Amino acid sequence: MRIFYLHGFASSARSSKATFFAGKLREYGVELHTPDLNEPDFSTLTITRMVDRVGKAIEGLSGPVVLIGSSLGAFVAVQVALKHPARVDRMVLLAPALDFGGNRLRSLGDTGIEEWKRTGKLDVFHYAYGRMLPVHYELYADARRHNCLDAALVMPIQVFQGRSDDAVDPDVVERWSRERANVELHMLDDDHQLTASVGYIWEEMKRFLAL
Repeated sequence: MRIFYLHGFASSARSSKATFFAGKLREYGVELHTPDLNEPDFSTLTITRMVDRVGKAIEGLSGPVVLIGSSLGAFVAVQVALKHPARVDRMVLLAPALDFGGNRLRSLGDTGIEEWKRTGKLDVFHYAYGRMLPVHYELYADARRHNCLDAALVMPIQVFQGRSDDAVDPDVVERWSRERANVELHMLDDDHQLTASVGYIWEEMKRFLAL
């Protein structure tokens, strides 16, 4: 079984959840592939670039793969599955930013988005690097060319979403999940990071992956 973990925005392949799941899977003799989606340069990040990076990694391996996506990484996972449906056996989505490019950026407001477009960059705090870094407007423009909300996927999908998430709209995730018979939804009393639920998530994921 080939399993990929796709980290979130301004995070990295060495995030706490990636490290936790890698350790748990290692106990079952399974390697967790954790591509760094920031590379080669965070400032020029786009959805298309991340999808292509993961797609090339999948093409270099034999057999079906499982995608675990966190936040923006879940958005990328859905796009990868749409592009490579025969290779993606199943997915686990953690606090999935399914409406990234839309309501996902509601905290900026119309004025903030227009300013981002005018200046061409937005300064954000990168948690993995521990400092403010610019990201180009093309990230937002490119994200709007990709659609997760209407994605037609048939593989089994497991979703974990916190009810107190202030970065991803829980109502959007719940509605998206309940509209699809192939989705197993877990609504949790947790926030966007899902830190308090990671043990529960692992136990449910282990069952879902038949480890």
